Amino acid sequence: MENHRTEITNDITQSIRNFLSGKKYSKIAVICDENSEEHCLPKILDALPEHFLFRTDSGEENKHLGTCEKLWMALTEAGFDRKGLVINLGGGVIGDMGGFVASTYKRGMDFLNIPTTLLSQVDASVGGKLGVDFHGFKNHIGLFAEPQNVLIDTSFYGTLPEREVRSGFAEVIKHGLIYDKSYWEKVKLVDLKTADWTNLVTRSIEIKKEVVSEDPFESGLRKILNFGHTLGHAIESHFLDKGEQRLLHGEAIAAGMICEAYLSQKFTGLSTDELEEIVSYLIEIYEPVAVDKSLFDEIIGLTLQDKKNEGGSVQFSLLKTIGACQVNVPISAPDMLDAMFYLNKCLETN
Repeated sequence: MENHRTEITNDITQSIRNFLSGKKYSKIAVICDENSEEHCLPKILDALPEHFLFRTDSGEENKHLGTCEKLWMALTEAGFDRKGLVINLGGGVIGDMGGFVASTYKRGMDFLNIPTTLLSQVDASVGGKLGVDFHGFKNHIGLFAEPQNVLIDTSFYGTLPEREVRSGFAEVIKHGLIYDKSYWEKVKLVDLKTADWTNLVTRSIEIKKEVVSEDPFESGLRKILNFGHTLGHAIESHFLDKGEQRLLHGEAIAAGMICEAYLSQKFTGLSTDELEEIVSYLIEIYEPVAVDKSLFDEIIGLTLQDKKNEGGSVQFSLLKTIGACQVNVPISAPDMLDAMFYLNKCLETN
């Protein structure tokens, strides 16, 4: 399935020129949001031939079929055929949604991803997962399709608020926890203000590629990438439409990893020492807020919509130890409730 390259570059304009060289696309569209248009588009304009610019509103709350419909209509009105190219310039929302739009327009056209956030570079850049949220259910409608290429330039981080960088860092942390203990040991020492992002992004992408290449359609090993995401996505989904209270993806996943590390200690053999090591680090970096217990039942209900579930059973990916993960662990609603109480107890004592 994986037919693209992921190129980490220090010269994004030259990389775009190299990609376009010799290709005869009938038309080119750039999809961005107001943030990537202002801060990132100027960095690549010199490399772009004549193109159409389609701007969407930023934020997960705009990642839905209504926005896709507007983009499909814009492509239609601009006369795009299947020989055109879509360039997705932005974070994970733009990559997920822009790729979905390109892959479904007239049964599919080429797309190039230029992820501009840490989160989109280490998470959404590999694996071909595309899609949109649907009535509050995260990534409920979508498909697997690969971009022609992914061009990664870590200098885009200079345009990001510190909160966005920290959000993306949650996926870096997860890669160490599920797959590579020595990487976790390095990640723990990272100062977000002075980090060598090129090396970190390179290793995170290597880990995700190794996992995805063995299991492109998430039937087995790839599910380890879901550690922290079953309860984490449910927490994120609950807060999607809460305005100022809305959590960024990594903030919700950090809370999810605390809950799921607790379940790992309970069910898959994670030691108490490693649980405490993981939890104290995540609290130090993210300072999560407690989730009101009146919301627990609703959040647990949202896990029933998780795409990894089978036969009505909620399937978790849990740690056996730092660096090793077990998939398809069925967890009951009472145990999920227990994990949410554990999260709040940890936050009260720190």
